[in-house]
Amino acid sequence: MINQLNKSYWENRYTNNQIGWNIGYISTPLKTYIDQIKDKSLKILIPGAGNSYEAEYLWNQGFKNVYVLDFAHQPIDNFINRLPHFPKNQLINANFFDLDKSFDLIFEQTFFCALNPILRKRYVEQMHQLLKPKGKLVGLFFNFELTEAGPPFGGTKSEYKLLFHSKFYLKVLEPSINSIKERQGKELFFIFEKKS
Repeated sequence: MINQLNKSYWENRYTNNQIGWNIGYISTPLKTYIDQIKDKSLKILIPGAGNSYEAEYLWNQGFKNVYVLDFAHQPIDNFINRLPHFPKNQLINANFFDLDKSFDLIFEQTFFCALNPILRKRYVEQMHQLLKPKGKLVGLFFNFELTEAGPPFGGTKSEYKLLFHSKFYLKVLEPSINSIKERQGKELFFIFEKKS
């Protein structure tokens, strides 16, 4: 199973509506963080965005420099149906690891946990590469032991610290206090800032 997390796997999950991670709205921790951002000109990426309620919320709050990336095409179509006026050149149907742009802020929401765990070091390197100097990676990681069953694949605070500390300043990495009911006690909220 773990070796089959390719484009067709994700397309099939969306086609068959096997998207248990999809809560149908922006998660509370990310909404709370976004509501505190003053600079609406920030260039923002949401990778592995799925149906991308985060991008929809950002757009509706006046953030017009938002980019949505997903490997599967179906969630991008779903997003276009909800926001038909969203700029098509800010919708990216591609492999995250092939992306070559730079951003001020990247949001993590159930993307990291969906990747094959052998890709985690590449994820850290790619995030570092994609962020501008002092850029931030902000979001949620699952806080349960990594298993071979998944996605989602878990992890622990100590594992995340070890993985990210060489490339990022770990500003915040704490249990999320405002997770949705189904994820309470299972998420860590984080704010990491790119090291030069």
